[in-house]
Amino acid sequence: MANTGLRPDEVKLLEFRDVQVVDDEATNERILEIEVRGKRGVGYCKSMPGAVRPFERLLARRRPTEAQAAGDGAESVPAEAPKATDKLFPNEFKKMFNGILSDNNLKFDRNGKARTAYSLRHSYICFRLLEGADIYQVAKNCRTSVEMIEKHYAAHLKDMIDTSLVNVRRTKPKKGDGSGSRSDM
Repeated sequence: MANTGLRPDEVKLLEFRDVQVVDDEATNERILEIEVRGKRGVGYCKSMPGAVRPFERLLARRRPTEAQAAGDGAESVPAEAPKATDKLFPNEFKKMFNGILSDNNLKFDRNGKARTAYSLRHSYICFRLLEGADIYQVAKNCRTSVEMIEKHYAAHLKDMIDTSLVNVRRTKPKKGDGSGSRSDM
């Protein structure tokens, strides 16, 4: 989630068929192209390269068969590769995430505010903005508005303002140089 900007509810709905590993022409890196279903209907997301290896590990992980999952004594049957319609995260990942945070004393930030699975989306957006990504492209990739990003991430945007583009001043023409008069025609 920190490599994609996906919302927790979007991650919960992801199936293996929704994700493809592709070679990105613009960056010459391998990334994930994700068909996202969630709050705003169907949208698309392109990941950071760091999301590829974890996805490949999920793809390679064998899953218990239905008989094994039901406890029908089918332990001798080998586990199978995930199907296209299998969820990427079939278990409650929020509980696992909270457990990891608690075990490592990271559940609360320095202001005492609890970290959540949604914090990973915030991290993604902050990292992209701090790296100088175009705010419009970040908003599009995260399926949100520029206004929402500006509202929630203004503290991170102040470092992105280029004063040389903001503090532009026109030079005033000097009197008598003829550049401001039409009578020369």
